[in-house]
Amino acid sequence: MMAVTSSCKEGTKIAMDNGKYVRYTPEQVEALERLYHECPKPSSMRRQQLIRECPILSNIEPKQIKVWFQNRRCREKQRKEASRLQAVNRKLTAMNKLLMEENDRLQKQVSQLVYENSYFRQQTQNTTLATTDTSCESVVTSGQHHLTPQHPPRDASPAGLLSIAEETLTEFLSKATGTAVEWVQMPGMKPGPDSIGIVAISHGRSGVAARACGLVGLDPTRVAEILKDRPSWYRDCRAVDVINVLSTGNGGTIELLYMQLYAPTTLAPARDFWLLRYTSVMEDGSLVVCERSLNNTQNGPSMPPAANFVRAELLPSGYLIRPCEGGGSIIHIVDHMDLEPWSVPEVLRPLYESSTLLAQQTTMAALRHLRQISQEISQPNVTGWGRRPAALRALSQKLNKGFNEAVNGFADEGWSMLESDGVDDVTLLVNSSPSKMMGINLSYGNGFPSMGNAILCAKASMLLQNVPPAILLRFLREHRSEWADSGIDAYSAAAVKAGPCGLPVARGGSFGGQVILPLAHTIEHEEFMEVIKLENMGHYREDMIMPGDIFLLQLCSGVDENAVGTCAELTFAPIDASFSDDAPIIPSGFRIIPLDSGMDASSPNRTLDLASTLEVGAAGNRSTGDNSGRNGSTKSVMTIAFQFVYEIHLQENVATMARQYVRSIIASVQRVALALSPSNFGSHAGFRTPPGTPEAQTLGRWICQSYRCYLGVELLEYEGSESILKTLWHHTDAVLCCSLKALPVFTFANQAGLDMLETTLVALQDISLEKIFDDNGRKALFAEFPQVMQQQGFMCLQGGICLSSMGRPISYERAVAWKVVNDEENAHCICFMFVNWSFV
Repeated sequence: MMAVTSSCKEGTKIAMDNGKYVRYTPEQVEALERLYHECPKPSSMRRQQLIRECPILSNIEPKQIKVWFQNRRCREKQRKEASRLQAVNRKLTAMNKLLMEENDRLQKQVSQLVYENSYFRQQTQNTTLATTDTSCESVVTSGQHHLTPQHPPRDASPAGLLSIAEETLTEFLSKATGTAVEWVQMPGMKPGPDSIGIVAISHGRSGVAARACGLVGLDPTRVAEILKDRPSWYRDCRAVDVINVLSTGNGGTIELLYMQLYAPTTLAPARDFWLLRYTSVMEDGSLVVCERSLNNTQNGPSMPPAANFVRAELLPSGYLIRPCEGGGSIIHIVDHMDLEPWSVPEVLRPLYESSTLLAQQTTMAALRHLRQISQEISQPNVTGWGRRPAALRALSQKLNKGFNEAVNGFADEGWSMLESDGVDDVTLLVNSSPSKMMGINLSYGNGFPSMGNAILCAKASMLLQNVPPAILLRFLREHRSEWADSGIDAYSAAAVKAGPCGLPVARGGSFGGQVILPLAHTIEHEEFMEVIKLENMGHYREDMIMPGDIFLLQLCSGVDENAVGTCAELTFAPIDASFSDDAPIIPSGFRIIPLDSGMDASSPNRTLDLASTLEVGAAGNRSTGDNSGRNGSTKSVMTIAFQFVYEIHLQENVATMARQYVRSIIASVQRVALALSPSNFGSHAGFRTPPGTPEAQTLGRWICQSYRCYLGVELLEYEGSESILKTLWHHTDAVLCCSLKALPVFTFANQAGLDMLETTLVALQDISLEKIFDDNGRKALFAEFPQVMQQQGFMCLQGGICLSSMGRPISYERAVAWKVVNDEENAHCICFMFVNWSFV
């Protein structure tokens, strides 16, 4: 039976190559659908095999099967696109509703500010007209006016707690949807269908406060359940204990909570809170969870101060969760805290006075977690390493929690401090408690015993200036060999247990400290987890990591340079092939937290600036270009914590090793941070800005202009004002610059140049020009080198052999050298370009 219809209609019809369509029976469609789900795009041989294996399809030609699968894929694509557009439409509708509500709130706030401005103007005029009283009594009275009022203790009986709860609800709603707080948009946050939501921070308010509004694909009850479990999403939360629960007459619930927060650095104590949490349902069906501190109460439960904790205050905060049309929830989050900044060193107080940091670490973290849970429910796929997203999220939390425990070293977890060696830069803690060591004292599958019944933690914090945390952390991740000791990596790995079976890996993975298995990205790409292989730590089979190999499970977050106030963190722990979800993890790592709001606005490729902002002095010191006038001064604090499992009788030796290792890491980090810094470290003796050191963009322009001047052709195909450096960096030929000294050393290289020399930007200046040429190359080079400088300005070298920093021979088709002059036409450096190079 013939019938004309669309090629992408229901699957009961199929297109013929003559333009007519054949109707299939329901049984045939069912068989084809079943085959489609097994293989949506079968090959020609597979389609012929399908016809042979399914008698019901025996009367259908292979070409007809091909057309049916094409149409089926077309329908699937249309269905997915329609679903995506519907989801975007729902997001836009909800976002529009939020923006309208925000607009109404802002209009109310403007009206209030206009009224207050008029009132204060009138008060100012009245004060000006009044006679100034300079008597002693007036002065005393004025001084008393500014004293902080002492409120009487609040009643903490059940009736008193209900009164506090209702008051907390009212104050929270006035912050969430009213004008109780003057909110300003979070820097760098723009609302839209792909954004996390509308994020704002407080302005001119006591304490620190942040607010966020967003759409999540979960029902309100589920949202409230997740947010109440604060340790599951708030990485700085150590524990939340429910002390008491009371039911209210209106169907609500009052909970008394004790919460502890980790300290982010070794330089400050941890925080704790004594809280009331009130959960209720409003008349419009919205669910509200609000909280506040109970620091001054009587006639009820109380929580005495805890050792090593500073009691902080949570001002009325919480969550307003409203059901959204079409499913999901619209959520308003308010976080308002007084973190008692007086209790930390002055240099660290910005950490406890920054609403931006609170928004990043707490408010936005809640929204990200909700969106991630929603995505896991809608797309329950198995990701890398055979783990589901929830399992990878649990691993991420274990890494973070273990690192926080190492940084804080609480006595109730079994940590005790070792005596200093006279220099207090590195703190050592030891822990041999049974709960800490449970599951760690294991044996290798190959018969060798594990190496520990105790854990030693070496930790330190240091102040960094003028280097963005994201750039520094990315360098530490990508260039582990610049700071890590492979021997100590091997020692740390000895605490993990090797199992009897291998770990499947993605084919084509690279090794030697490189990522071999990317495991997961969070929904907002704020963090990612990966497995890296340690150098020379085992053997490899094409499809399997064998039990003898040792690897690091690594978590990296905060690498977005454009995010304001973001904490950058790199944590890792040794694992082996048999690693299971409940296996012990002993993490180490780095945490870098910005201390001020002066964020670097340079391009995401700032690491390209490294070589061009360095110059080697007579004594070999590296210095940075003076760039501070443009970028300003930024400060951050880095916390380092490394853990080692050891035998208790070797404690003294391991302690000495750990101190030396962390001190060497600190020295490496300082060296890298100085190299990456765009500004002048004038306060550091021995590091002065060399005159005429160019920025990378300027150096790139000088290189290209000089090449065009001496050789008469363009070096790059396109030289836009902002793309010269980027184009030069990605040039396929190796481009290297060396200094104008008696013994020239390299000062800059593009990516191909670094690959050719097998080095990094930091280590580049340890390589002299003569080291990369063989005898013939050196003779040819130095015979014509004076002509390059004094006469023609360039020279061409015939193809030959040079050497990488690792001693590997490199062949090149030809090389060109030319003098690079600055804007005053003075010689700045010599540039080399090696064309069509390859390792021999």
